[in-house]
Amino acid sequence: MKGARRPAGASAAVSTRTAEVVPYDPGWPRRFEATAAALRAALGVNVLAVHHIGSTAVPGLAAKPILDVLPVVADLGAVDRAEAAMAAAGFSARGENGLAGRRYFVRATGGRRTDHVHVYADGDAAIARHLAVRDFLRAHPDEAARYGALKTALASTDESSERYAAAKEPFVADLKRRALAWAALTGRPGTVECVDAESPRP
Repeated sequence: MKGARRPAGASAAVSTRTAEVVPYDPGWPRRFEATAAALRAALGVNVLAVHHIGSTAVPGLAAKPILDVLPVVADLGAVDRAEAAMAAAGFSARGENGLAGRRYFVRATGGRRTDHVHVYADGDAAIARHLAVRDFLRAHPDEAARYGALKTALASTDESSERYAAAKEPFVADLKRRALAWAALTGRPGTVECVDAESPRP
């Protein structure tokens, strides 16, 4: 399947990267707006919404200075057919990259990654999980502070990105579990702070 492929040599390239965690940057929301606009232009009417997810979407949270962006689309196959348009906008296709049902793209400037794009079809359960974690951390600054302290400590050891991710996985797994329970109890749909394809923000 076209979307499931992984470029040759991708693993070797990733293994050389180390984790960099920096204090929250108030400019990240504006960067998200610009990325969302580029994604809407590349993917067209297939885009239903674009969400800012991950640590850069949580005010005050230390994070890797790479935006995580989640476009929701009507047709995942159309995303595969739009790879040329995505490439022209600077987004390199990585297929599913290990997660079934996802289309993953990376954008870099000057050799440094700036955006990770996780495209899912409308209704995929992964969308709710990502939004639940984001909204839980936004609503619980103490939890965000704990997570930020852990990430900063792990990044200070100069580990590879893979070791950094593995070291924080137990915390992240528990965070996801609690965030989903919180979202279920509060009845949060997890759709705030998105950029809708029909109403682009200035």
